[in-house]
Amino acid sequence: MAWRRAATITTSKTSTPCTTSRPGRRGSTRCCSFSLRDDVAVLLRLFGRTGLKVSVLGLGALQVGEPALDDRAAGRLLNHALDLGIRLIDTARGYQLSEERIGRHIAHRRDEYVLSSKCGYGVEGVPDWTSRCVTCGIDAALRRLRTDCVDIMHLHSCPLETLRRGAVVGALDRAVKAGKVRVAAYSGENDALAFALESRRFAALQMSVNVCDQRSISAILPRARRAGLGVIAKRPLANAFWRFHARPRGDDCEAYWERARIMRLDPGRLPWDEFALRFAAFTPGVHACIVGTADIRHLRRNVALVERGPLPAGVRRSVLRAFSSDQADWTGRV
Repeated sequence: MAWRRAATITTSKTSTPCTTSRPGRRGSTRCCSFSLRDDVAVLLRLFGRTGLKVSVLGLGALQVGEPALDDRAAGRLLNHALDLGIRLIDTARGYQLSEERIGRHIAHRRDEYVLSSKCGYGVEGVPDWTSRCVTCGIDAALRRLRTDCVDIMHLHSCPLETLRRGAVVGALDRAVKAGKVRVAAYSGENDALAFALESRRFAALQMSVNVCDQRSISAILPRARRAGLGVIAKRPLANAFWRFHARPRGDDCEAYWERARIMRLDPGRLPWDEFALRFAAFTPGVHACIVGTADIRHLRRNVALVERGPLPAGVRRSVLRAFSSDQADWTGRV
């Protein structure tokens, strides 16, 4: 089967890292040769100075890879995301069947989306966090995704000590020079994230940004913005901590649930998901936020929510104040 080429990129000369436009409207600037339908109106943003353009809402493809999800249902979800105007698909080798399903079901639409994945671990017979693991992992991802180039490739929560040694970063650089990767990126938090930013070896970053995880808003995003880096916000819904009335011990959202209680977060008249998603998606310096789902209804709702724009300024300020008064030891969630 022939592999599909990635979207053709035209580098924008603008220095504004968060310029936005809507597809299909006169005067919009296109950085990718997306085949956009006229009736799709998902907000697009320049991805820093990378030359890529991404939708403000991306699909996190973790659930797409779950074996319990029927393969045909996964295909319907992926195609529907593109039909809705979502132009960023984020996956990883660790997401089980995700890369294979993306390749199987939407490789034929490769010019319609920016493809983001992660590497550095999980290659059989190769030690994690070695240059060989990065190189072999990228080659394997290209085969699974049925493409000749991944637009954004992240070192996935790479330990700080490994970043400092530099071998894995060098391997990612070589993949960029070989044309296998367009944008070298880092996904992680805290000291490792700060080092990745300061190293100037990466053109994009992925980090947690949500109502309960705001450390990067002041510590990372202003510097990333000045440097022209593309930024993807993960966990914009804060793992939907509001699902639980009592402390969800052992659940992924337990830490966020506790933070929300201490912060006394209150969405007011807004539904929790709208409150959270509009906060993250319109945080200055964030270009796209990725939300995972296996439910097309949730996908449609998420698109509708981001179309409502940012939270009222007063509401946003209250959320920022609530975090800043309690966050002394609240680190970013990896």
